[in-house]
Amino acid sequence: MTVEEQAATAKRKGEHIRICLQEQVNGIGVETGFERYRFKHNALPELAFADISLSSSWLGKPLGAPLLVSSMTGGTDEAGAINRRLAVAAEARGWAIGLGSMRAAIEDEQVAASFSIRQDAPSVPVIANLGAVQLNYGFGADTCRRAVDIAEADALVLHLNSMQEIFQPEGDTDFRGLLAAIKKVCRSLPVPVGIKEVGWGIDADTAEALHEAGVAFIDAAGAGGTSWSQVEKFRSGDALRREAAEAFADWGIPTAESVSEIRRRLPQTTIVASGGLRSGVDAAKALALGADLAGFGRVLLPQAASGELSQELLLQQFERIEFELRAAMFGIGAGTIDELRATTRLLAKP
Repeated sequence: MTVEEQAATAKRKGEHIRICLQEQVNGIGVETGFERYRFKHNALPELAFADISLSSSWLGKPLGAPLLVSSMTGGTDEAGAINRRLAVAAEARGWAIGLGSMRAAIEDEQVAASFSIRQDAPSVPVIANLGAVQLNYGFGADTCRRAVDIAEADALVLHLNSMQEIFQPEGDTDFRGLLAAIKKVCRSLPVPVGIKEVGWGIDADTAEALHEAGVAFIDAAGAGGTSWSQVEKFRSGDALRREAAEAFADWGIPTAESVSEIRRRLPQTTIVASGGLRSGVDAAKALALGADLAGFGRVLLPQAASGELSQELLLQQFERIEFELRAAMFGIGAGTIDELRATTRLLAKP
């Protein structure tokens, strides 16, 4: 990788952080789908609030709650500081944590430290991350193993971001034959390999094909939160792409729809619900719809990027989300996460 390419990658990562913090990058005209559901209140829960347990496990490790810091960033000093703060909070509260795309670390060892969070999160699941499309641009199983080693990760997620790539000025848009390449990686790596979208959702047919290819978990990452065509719109110097991005502001499968559709088709697979989750009530709905974990992404970024106050603010936010999840469980009389998943009190609004 040339010095110029390294600088361009760092610039892109920095721009992504700035845009996500400062611009309106939510999808427009599309919601997560959680607003279509409500819990039927149980006035007599027959529980002590203090006894409600959020305990769970994933990838063979215990979790304080079935919650995930979704993949966001890495590749610059600023991104490294954000990742470390998120890792400290995840360790303190017992959340799993995913890293942003590690392509930069593969291409430039000097930025690998921005993805090195194991010392800050020694006991929780850490998920390394690469773009699946890079399997068509020179990356292979050895590269994937390298990403896992850099992060000392418990799993690898390959992200699918086709719509982002076509709006990204430097995007990689050859997605041919990726299913076979993903299958090869799944068979070659010593850790579980998952697939995640980046904000447009995964339908049941695609999920089933991925499951049959050997994918260990699927992160629906649906629409209703960050739209990466909107993010790239703010980066693009191409007037055509900037204008065209507006036509795709409502693109994608809402998160709730994606999760429930995958669960109906694949009752035994592990599902992560991410994409626009903002509260513990959203997490409760996601788990009741069939998710094994609920992931939070950009909603954590402002606190993680707040400088000296970041750590305190992040911990407060993690605690608030957990409190909301526990309160929702109390409100329906579910004392454990298994009871929440089995509830019949999540109703579609008329």
